[in-house]
Amino acid sequence: MSREALGNFEFMVLLATLRVRDDAYGVTIAREIEGKSGRPVLLGSVYAALERLESKGLVTSGLGDSTPERGGRAKKYFKVTAKGLREARDTHRAMVGLWQGLPHFHRGVA
Repeated sequence: MSREALGNFEFMVLLATLRVRDDAYGVTIAREIEGKSGRPVLLGSVYAALERLESKGLVTSGLGDSTPERGGRAKKYFKVTAKGLREARDTHRAMVGLWQGLPHFHRGVA
């Protein structure tokens, strides 16, 4: 795993970006996280995480076409990079390794 390990929320944003594929912009990413986690997500938190992920080279962004629904403004779409995919896999592997061997944890007893 890299020295710039993903935080929990960054990992969720990265996975949600992968899940929504070509429609990955702030609102769809937030909705995906909310739908899968059952917890509310602040849109500003999603964009802050996306900025951090982009600065780490884990996602890239580009503007879509402007739309009348948005007052002529374009949506900013995000895509996971090859480095981002590797980091997601590394983080997943680390989490699975930490979960393995926890006795009785599945029954709520630690």
